[in-house]
Amino acid sequence: MEVANQSIANEFVLLGLSDHPKLEKTFFVLILSMYLVILLGNGVLILVTILDSHLHTPMYFFLGNLSFLDICYTTSSVPLVLDGFLTPRKTISFSACAVQMFLSFAMGATECVLLGMMAFDRYVAICSPLRYPVVMSKAAYVPMAAGSWVTGGANSLVQISLAVQLPFCGDNVVNHFTCEVLAVLKLACADISINVISMGVANVIFLGVPVLFIFISYIFILTTILRIPSAEGRKKAFSTCSAHLTVVLIFYGTILFMYAKPKSKDPLGADKQDFSDKLISLFYGVLTPMLNPIIYSLRNKDVKVSMKNLVSQKCFT
Repeated sequence: MEVANQSIANEFVLLGLSDHPKLEKTFFVLILSMYLVILLGNGVLILVTILDSHLHTPMYFFLGNLSFLDICYTTSSVPLVLDGFLTPRKTISFSACAVQMFLSFAMGATECVLLGMMAFDRYVAICSPLRYPVVMSKAAYVPMAAGSWVTGGANSLVQISLAVQLPFCGDNVVNHFTCEVLAVLKLACADISINVISMGVANVIFLGVPVLFIFISYIFILTTILRIPSAEGRKKAFSTCSAHLTVVLIFYGTILFMYAKPKSKDPLGADKQDFSDKLISLFYGVLTPMLNPIIYSLRNKDVKVSMKNLVSQKCFT
């Protein structure tokens, strides 16, 4: 009853870099530059996979989905971050905060599932190449990609629906650049144990299961590659999955680094750690989407050839 009588927050204040105003302009230029690279790199990759008929295969269909997802993921948060660097008082309405949390959560969960689907594609291509056209037919890989989006969106809908039902009263300052769901839940003036349990279950399903699936897939892939008699054959087989493996290591390695660090018990150290955690989370949100098209362009011969052909065609028309 006491909670019900308290004033309910209808907007949040995003702390961002308010305590370090001298850094805001520097980070604005840096994050804006990275965001433009994300839009350009992933946009070109999507264009190449659509225009080049040689890339109309399951692997590049998944890659196009990954690039589109990276654009959506960063667009759900980066404009808000950039606006915060230029605005003295960084406020966001409750409804806008809920939408931003939903989009970020949905894109993150979808990417986890999509990377697992891409690992399965590489497993079938290398371990069962003769069955690949049948197993990874269009009737199979299109629903697989669609399923990644649907499950990621459904999970986000559940988590954010639970979050918005909580009462937020008193302190409405979010110690983050965006409406990061854990930072927002800290402001709830009610028991959040259901939210914590729900997110824990979701993390097992959308982080743990795909990681295990990818790990097992690559054990079979590496075992198969090592059985190939010629060095050239092994190199060619590994090159078809090296880009995906690199992206997976960066994606999950950064998550592990973010959440496996020991927490400081000293108040001053905790403040510094909160600041560093915010920066790591910010760069995680833009670094991986920026690196994905670069990795696939540098480590994938088909993509490099297609990009060169596309550029040459534009130059001569």
